[in-house]
Amino acid sequence: MLIDKDNFKNGKKSEAEKLRESLFMKRTHGTISLGEEKQNKADTFCEGYKNFIDKAKTEREAVAFAIDMAQKAGFTEFDLNKNYKPGDKIYYVNREKALIIAIIGRSGVKHGAKIAVAHVDSPRLDIKPNPLYEISDLALLKTHYYGGIKKYQWTAMPLSLHGKIIKRDGTSVDVAVGEDENDPVFCVTDLLPHLAKEQMTKPLQKAIEAENLSILVGSRPFKTDSGSELVKLNIMRILNEKYGIIESDFLSAELEIVPAFKAKDVGFDRSMIGAYGHDDRVCAYPSLMALLDYKGIPEKTIITVLADKEEIGSDGNTGMKSAFFRYFIADIAKLDKVDYRRVLTKSMCLSADVNAAFDPLYSTVYDQANSCYLNNGVVITKYTGSGGKYGTSDASAEFMGYIRNLLEKNDVLWQTGELGKVDAGGGGTIAKYMANLDVNVVDVGVPVLSMHSPFEVVSKIDVYMTYKAINVFFSEEN
Repeated sequence: MLIDKDNFKNGKKSEAEKLRESLFMKRTHGTISLGEEKQNKADTFCEGYKNFIDKAKTEREAVAFAIDMAQKAGFTEFDLNKNYKPGDKIYYVNREKALIIAIIGRSGVKHGAKIAVAHVDSPRLDIKPNPLYEISDLALLKTHYYGGIKKYQWTAMPLSLHGKIIKRDGTSVDVAVGEDENDPVFCVTDLLPHLAKEQMTKPLQKAIEAENLSILVGSRPFKTDSGSELVKLNIMRILNEKYGIIESDFLSAELEIVPAFKAKDVGFDRSMIGAYGHDDRVCAYPSLMALLDYKGIPEKTIITVLADKEEIGSDGNTGMKSAFFRYFIADIAKLDKVDYRRVLTKSMCLSADVNAAFDPLYSTVYDQANSCYLNNGVVITKYTGSGGKYGTSDASAEFMGYIRNLLEKNDVLWQTGELGKVDAGGGGTIAKYMANLDVNVVDVGVPVLSMHSPFEVVSKIDVYMTYKAINVFFSEEN
């Protein structure tokens, strides 16, 4: 190889180096490219996020938290019989488990709306309708796991109980046990290594049976030695005294088991957050705050949707397969005397959902050139699905180009990524349900390590950049 020694000595760049700089993509660690000021902004923003994720461990709690913040920001509940003017702030609640908040734009929805949609449910253990039983002087609650979990990850760790019980007289009671420092916690027991020879030869998927994910809730009998199921009786006595319930009230309850610990900074540099429920509340919070922080009156109506049931296919009347979002668009379209179908066709959406961050410890399931990385900003995912792109919406080149240009000109750190190698697995998001409504949509969100585990990890920079991405999307006047 021939080298121009004079240029080399003078530090001048060769023709190839200049061409490489102008044509090749560059990957720079986000913390280096951002600078200290923006890192500090990210850290500050994430303090609010940690407070949110500690208080919003279920979809009901996330929606209640968002409503409270919206009301404090001047939003009022949507009234079908009221006329709204540009700048009005409204919210619509769907069965306490899904939420739509919006700011009416100067042109209303005549030219479409700008929408951010995220989900607020996460993998967990649900309490069965007839759960409480006693065996060998221990009281336990039967569970049915919700969403994609690795069952072995839910054993031998502190767990808390959240939810709502509708009693036989129709009144309700909210339950949250295990979060306060003075609360008891619960757990799923596991087998000691000394006796687990057979268990440890099984595949991970079968090492813990689903029916063995029972929650240990008590061991002391009622203060008499007569009769059977005295430990169970004592637990029901405690529940009756505290909540006024009887055993049959479990039949009309929604009770969820989640990790009892709080969000924590991860690493000596505190650059990451470890918590339960990042998927997908780490995108729900930026979607919420991007709208609540909006100043002035947007040109188009801007909307944030917080949905339920994504982890089990978005079915049900609070999931994105239901009609609640479409009905809301139809209602506000009437205000502008336009057909809601035309509104949807002209609308744009950021489906805010997480992606799998590259993990060097499990590199064989990733395509490194097409993966997303911690600290490299919000990840734009053109398509998800599995295998041959089954179950995806696949954003168009035009919409990808629009979002790319929007982020770059507003100095938003961003990257692209796929969900692992082509045949390694895959997954879906809400994007396809928005696309089915003829809405231009692409996935944006936060890269996550240990996704769907009880303790997921995200970068503070990536959380903040997801907020910035949605914020500039709402702010762009077009």
